[in-house]
Amino acid sequence: MSSVERVYSYSAVLMGSPILLKLFEDNQQAAQAVFHLIKQQEDMLTVNRAHSQLMAVNHAAGLHPVVVSRPVFELISKAKTVSLMQDSCFNFTIGPLVKRWKIGFHGDSVPSPAEIQSLLPLTRPEQVMLDPQACSVYLTQADMEIDLGAIAKGYIADRVRDLLQQMGIHQALINLGGNVLTLGTPRYGDQSAWGVGLKKPFAAPDALIGIIEVAGKSVVTSGIYERYFEQEGKIYHHILDPETGYPLDNELLSVTVISDDSVDGDIYTTLLYGMGVKKALHYLTTVPHIEAIFVTRTGQVILSSQRQFRFTLQDSDYQLA
Repeated sequence: MSSVERVYSYSAVLMGSPILLKLFEDNQQAAQAVFHLIKQQEDMLTVNRAHSQLMAVNHAAGLHPVVVSRPVFELISKAKTVSLMQDSCFNFTIGPLVKRWKIGFHGDSVPSPAEIQSLLPLTRPEQVMLDPQACSVYLTQADMEIDLGAIAKGYIADRVRDLLQQMGIHQALINLGGNVLTLGTPRYGDQSAWGVGLKKPFAAPDALIGIIEVAGKSVVTSGIYERYFEQEGKIYHHILDPETGYPLDNELLSVTVISDDSVDGDIYTTLLYGMGVKKALHYLTTVPHIEAIFVTRTGQVILSSQRQFRFTLQDSDYQLA
């Protein structure tokens, strides 16, 4: 913990990422409650350990339905709904492909076309049967796996926000490693917004393209530079195309979504990345509660609008389009 200008920072490593909580009071009880909540949620939602509610569902694939808690069921329901949207790049049944690629988990080999074709039939979200009354989930094919990794951090960040508000804390920042959620405005100096850095792709961890200023908003960034490997001059990143089974290949390096809820940030970074800039900008005119920042391979930074944030460019390698 450190105190600078009356800001108290608490950190822990959870979900495989450094977690940072900033408060304007020395409240170790609140910090402990936050980290306990994150650990509790991770234990329910992870696919990276043998036992969790999600893994119980996966282990029963092709055998029988599994009853899960209501919050887990509702998150799975949301993930299925988004996965079934027309032309959706979001797919919560993509687990078998993620496991084969192992991108970010010491994976450094490209699957053969035959391997990809054998796994694609296991990644069909319509094959997940949900029973709202029983609160059960059934994967109809053996070897299917659901993976909430693309949505879990946002969901957990929103639960942290709710907990802090219940504790009477209305000015704070929580960073779950890629998911930043702010409550209220900073309480120091004349600042009316929190500053969140937009990372420079394929650069040092602290290298920034610019600063995003928000108050009471979520900022979620997803980029091809986060988890990838390179082979024969080609980069293979972790954002997979559910139709082909291979990493998506378009003009984007990263997408940042500004929204009220962090779970929406998780969902829309994936959806918008899959659309590409032109289609995404048109789509965003239909969802006014979502705003986005696109970073392209040609060094452009494209803002959908600036209703809910301000952006300041800091790197001369990039230009505002």
